[in-house]
Order: sequence, then structure tokens, then C-alpha cells
Amino acid sequence: MTRGLVLTALLGAAAASIAVAPQQSLSPLALHATKIQHVRENLYVITGSDRVPADAFSGGNTAVLVTDAGVVIVDSKLPGWGPVILDRIRSVTDKPVTMIINTHTHADHSGSNPFFDSTVEIIAHENTRANMARMDVFRDSGGRGLPTRTYSERMTVGTGKDRIDLYYFGRGHTNGDTWVVFPALRVMHAGDMFARKDAPTLDRSNGGSGLAFADTIGRAFAAIGGIDIVIPGHGPLRTPAELQEYQRFMIDFVAAARTAKNAGQSADEAAATIDVHTKYPGYTNERYPAAVRAIYDELDDQR
Repeated sequence: MTRGLVLTALLGAAAASIAVAPQQSLSPLALHATKIQHVRENLYVITGSDRVPADAFSGGNTAVLVTDAGVVIVDSKLPGWGPVILDRIRSVTDKPVTMIINTHTHADHSGSNPFFDSTVEIIAHENTRANMARMDVFRDSGGRGLPTRTYSERMTVGTGKDRIDLYYFGRGHTNGDTWVVFPALRVMHAGDMFARKDAPTLDRSNGGSGLAFADTIGRAFAAIGGIDIVIPGHGPLRTPAELQEYQRFMIDFVAAARTAKNAGQSADEAAATIDVHTKYPGYTNERYPAAVRAIYDELDDQR
């Protein structure tokens, strides 16, 4: 059977086997961008379409670890992308998906959880599980796809070459961001604690914090060593040096926002005048306005 026929069959099976929101149309542009890339040994990443029109967006990077017991995936993209994830996995292994780890609550990282078999173990931080329970995709699925196992500070699953360490170091993108480490492979999935080289999305409705962001990255560096490759929430593979640079960027960005607020600038004025990105080649400022508004609100809450 050709890959096209396999994907068509999987899409049909998904529609028939699960009651969730109507399946979105998967654009050819997003499908083309959603490739499986070999990272190291038994670890792969299924890329997400990021720098494309919003209606062609597939979600974040999905890590795929092929273990002796089955396939572990980290993050499941938007609703409707489960069949595509499975199709990409089938290009490298016939083993079943046995575990999903969600780095945080957002639908572009957890939305296709309900597609997978109910026997698949789903793991996330305890705060992320609570956040996910409020999402439409999981209410519509009757709770299917919600984490079945949670942790508070650290968890280890698997052993030897299949070992995975999960860490929570505090608030940042949300209040439940998991750092996923594959120690035998010297690789870490950072989720949206390092999404892209721009200001982060600070989801205050789910406990996110711009003021704590850099400190949280610092705690990750203090606790986790021996990493060569960082899988970001979106975009290409990164290095630990780039993550350290991102921590410095966040220190500078929050300091600039604080200075602008103390000078009486509105959030929009500050976002238009903050020029931190010129200090960091390759960075963009597309997400400055929302980030500055979130930081201003957080500073107001401290009064």
C-alpha cells in the first residue's frame, strides 16, 4: 500500500473512531513541512509548519523515541494531525505508540492526543493536566487524551538507552512546562520554553510568567548537563549555547520592558521602541507586543 493510501486510510479511521471537534482541513503546505527528521540513533523529530500562513499551521515539534517497548512521542500537534504523526512514524518503525509526553497544555502541542489509542499512557506536569482539562478539545472528547499520569518536580521513565527524564523548574511559558531529556542521546526537548528566537508567548491564563522566565531557564541549566542538541517547541534544532543566549535575551527583554513602563510608556509604545533584537542576530520582534503587554500586566499585579 502506498504512503498516500495509508494516510487516507488513517484519516478515515480517525474520523470513525473518535468523537472530537470536526477535523480541520490539512493544507498541502503544512503537510509538506511536517517531515520526520533523524536526530540521533533511535530519536527523531516530526517537524511542525511554523513560518507559514496560520491556516496551514500544524503545531509544534514532535519528538519520536523508538524504544524496545514501543514508540514514545513528545507533543502531538494540533487536533487532526494524529494520522499524519502516525504516518511519519510508520516510515521509520512498525512499533506502536505506547506513550505521549506533553511539554505543556496548548493545543498545538497536545491537540491530537485524543486520536491515539486509549491504552497509550499520557504524561504531563500536574499543572498541565489541570490546564488541559479546561480545553475544548478534551471536553469534546469526553476527557479522552488527558494525561493519565502526572508529576510535580521530576519523573524518570524507561531505562538505559530508552531512559527519559522529565523536569519542572517553574513558571515560564505556562505554569507546567516540562523539560524532556533523553540522557543516553544527550538531547533535550525544551517545548515552548524555547519556541523560537523572538519574545515568548506568555500565557498568563495558564500561569505563565515573563518575570520568572529567565530564572526558570537558569534552573534548567543548573540541573541538566551533558546536552548537545535542543529540540525547541518550534523551528530547527538548536544548541545549548543558543538556549543560554535565549536566557540572556529574556533578561534583557524583561529589563527593557520594565524600564519602558517606569518611564511611562504604554505597552504598545514600549513594544514599538524596544530594540533588544539588534543585540541578538537572527532574532525577530514579531511577538514583542503580546509579550510586553503580559509583562506589564504582571508588573501591575506585583503592586
